[in-house]
Amino acid sequence: MEHRRLGHSGLRVPVLSFGTATFGGSNEFFKAWGSTDVKGAERLVDICLDHGVSLFDTADIYSDGMAEEILGQAIKGKREHLLISTKVTFPTGDGANDFGSSRQHLIKAVEKSLKRLQVETIDLLQLHAQDYNTPVEETLSTLDQLVRDGKLRYIGGSNFSGWHMMKSVAVSDRYGYPRHVAHQVYYSLLNRDYEWELLPLGRDQGIGALIWSPLGWGKLTGKIRRGQPAKPGTRAHDIAGTGPHYEEERLFRIVDALDEVAKETGKTIPQVALNWLLQRPTVSNVIIGARDEAQLIENIGAVGWTLTQDQMKHLDEASDVPAAYPVWHQRDTPQLNEAGQQ
Repeated sequence: MEHRRLGHSGLRVPVLSFGTATFGGSNEFFKAWGSTDVKGAERLVDICLDHGVSLFDTADIYSDGMAEEILGQAIKGKREHLLISTKVTFPTGDGANDFGSSRQHLIKAVEKSLKRLQVETIDLLQLHAQDYNTPVEETLSTLDQLVRDGKLRYIGGSNFSGWHMMKSVAVSDRYGYPRHVAHQVYYSLLNRDYEWELLPLGRDQGIGALIWSPLGWGKLTGKIRRGQPAKPGTRAHDIAGTGPHYEEERLFRIVDALDEVAKETGKTIPQVALNWLLQRPTVSNVIIGARDEAQLIENIGAVGWTLTQDQMKHLDEASDVPAAYPVWHQRDTPQLNEAGQQ
């Protein structure tokens, strides 16, 4: 398993991590992702570790905390062999302080996550969303204290706007607080908005991307094609109204290109889609999920080989969309804009 530095930190992470959104299935939304129990999770964790997938990503809102609890049970006796990433910020209750990135909520949320995971330290804590209502200084000073207390090792954001991430980095630099070294983002062949602003920011500021939903919210599996809609029991069918937006014909065009490259390489469509991401700038890690062992093994097969430049170009062209302003304007003068090469 290839390892990469997480941004400009000293932490090295495997290029694939396992996402635990499929653990628990405690409500209708997460049931559509999966409902893996402790026994099933133990088996998936063992397979991951056998293949070098030693980073496990979770969040306090996944199945109302059950995903963290199940992961905690599944890694007993294996803590020294793996890294844990979790996320906080989204509402976890009805209380006035049961959400956000305030000092009050962060300390409480981290303590609860540590208890559910049954560990003393979280290797990477990511703020699951930006909080417009809490001063960035309050958030970062709290994270600084949690790092000093040994409860966290590294910090990052998730789903941030470019300006908010940059503001956070500037505040950390000003006061000597820990920097965000990771940004967990949505990025796939189906939606490439990450390239417009967040990728250049990550490159410039040394922030490594951890990619969530790399198969486009279940759309880039090859199972959805013209005249072949998503089947009941799948996330793409059961919660079809959630997730990123896309134009249907564009999806089919991308799947056609994936199909062609898959035949050339002898790989599956999901493996090709994942490998494309692993070749993109700033990507430190791609988060894979799986309901069962076969799906996990298939996804792990995305590493150990590399798409050719021609194959990357074919996929780039099939998935390209007009950029938003000011990106399209900046790309007109690539001499001034390194990101214009993307």
